[in-house]
Amino acid sequence: MNWLDALILGIVEGITEFLPISSTGHLIICTALLGIEPTDFVKLFTVAIQLGSILSVIVLYFKKFFDFSSSSAFWRFYLKLLVAFIPSAVAGVLLSDVIDNALESPVTVAIFLVLGGVFFVFSDKLFQNNFKSEAQLSYTDAFKIGLFQCIALFPGVSRSGATIIGGLFQKLTKKAAAEFSFFLAVPTMFGATAKKLYDFFKHHTEMNATEIQLLVLGNIIAFIVALLAIKFFISLLQKTGFSVYGWYRIVVGTIILILYFSGISLQII
Repeated sequence: MNWLDALILGIVEGITEFLPISSTGHLIICTALLGIEPTDFVKLFTVAIQLGSILSVIVLYFKKFFDFSSSSAFWRFYLKLLVAFIPSAVAGVLLSDVIDNALESPVTVAIFLVLGGVFFVFSDKLFQNNFKSEAQLSYTDAFKIGLFQCIALFPGVSRSGATIIGGLFQKLTKKAAAEFSFFLAVPTMFGATAKKLYDFFKHHTEMNATEIQLLVLGNIIAFIVALLAIKFFISLLQKTGFSVYGWYRIVVGTIILILYFSGISLQII
């Protein structure tokens, strides 16, 4: 991996992390197209640059995360996040080896992109009568959203897409479902990064200076781009709904499958 690779992957992460189009899937496709060898550091990099995206959520929703005006509302908010986080935390530990193997298959990504896209195309009509705000979400609702997030452990499903769908099934409005997905990303991505760092340092005593610099660059770029992407997503979502993202997923996934079955290799070298 070189500096240009880190820059490109940081941009891709920032754009896709909070859109229901699978950031992990896009990162896998990009590493395949760039010919980046899937070393342990590269696998760590594609997860760890999510920290930059996390920071963008905290900055944009600073008052939500640090509103001490009502202690009861403050603690309910964090308890809901904890309840929603638990299922994916457990599943992530139990299925880590299976997930790592899936992380090397652009074809797996393509299949999940298409399947998720079909659902999103029809989601606006299915959930047009939703009425709940994030404050009306119960702990049981939060846990159910956490179960949906488990599905997103497999690349191509989309963490944000799965949790948004989970929120819609709990009667959240489109905006509320998207924002709760953003909030849930914070503990989830912190946890995923911590786990990946732990796994990395079990087999490596340290990172070299270049690897550290690449991680810093990727996180900075992801942070800046994610700030813009979140604002864009909420604005577009209120105007067009989810169908545009559904069609995007279907088109991208279909192109990858056509290329693959035409004999053009997309496997990571």
